[in-house]
Amino acid sequence: MTGFVVAIPARYAASRLPGKPLRLLGGEPLVLHVARRALLAGAREVWVATDDRRIADALDGMDEVRVAMTDAGHSSGTDRLAECARIAGWDDATVVVNLQGDEPFAPAAGIRAVAEALVDGTAPMSTLATPVEDAGTLFDPNVVKLVRNVRNEAMYFSRAPIAWHRDGFARSREVLPQGAQWLRHIGIYGYRAGFLQQFAAMPPGTLEQMESLEQLRVLEAGFPISVGLSPAPFPPGIDTPEDLERAQALLAAGTTIA
Repeated sequence: MTGFVVAIPARYAASRLPGKPLRLLGGEPLVLHVARRALLAGAREVWVATDDRRIADALDGMDEVRVAMTDAGHSSGTDRLAECARIAGWDDATVVVNLQGDEPFAPAAGIRAVAEALVDGTAPMSTLATPVEDAGTLFDPNVVKLVRNVRNEAMYFSRAPIAWHRDGFARSREVLPQGAQWLRHIGIYGYRAGFLQQFAAMPPGTLEQMESLEQLRVLEAGFPISVGLSPAPFPPGIDTPEDLERAQALLAAGTTIA
């Protein structure tokens, strides 16, 4: 997959880990690791959309990465990337991959896969999923689950364990019932630049506000989202100090994803 761009939203004032893009991982700011992953995936352009000059300064010396200084008042990464797209001057057909700024181990194959899911499908937006492997993950409200249809388009995203296995969970919620499969959502997205502007202009939906999941805005507005399966493991992103400690250990062990 060639010809796509990667945009990385990097807000300084993260609520659970303030200054997250500048937190050190292996002695380097987190945002540098994420930008390198985007370059490794073969994106023709890599942009970091930020609201803080310190984050832009941390990227000095990475000539392949461009910085868009965006409004500090954006309420979401989608709004920030929509402004980035306008600054970059992408035409409406440009394939944009939204790689979260807290994904230092995002596999190159996964970044390409979300672009491929967009190009190969008919939906204006794409994302990735991976199988759920244990009941603890399925019942964790911090882990987003999804169900998709025969066209590999999302039917719903939820923090709840969907679909609900009536008979299996009546017996036990400690193990996954045999013969069924659940999908965990991976928070990476692809869209055409034109639809990115349309998405950012949509009012928040009721389901989005209930679940605190922005992608539900798209489904509630009647647009499909293509869902591909990630071809490589996607280690969890970094949201908390504990996540950062785990990432340090993963990096030190040399077990990060290529």
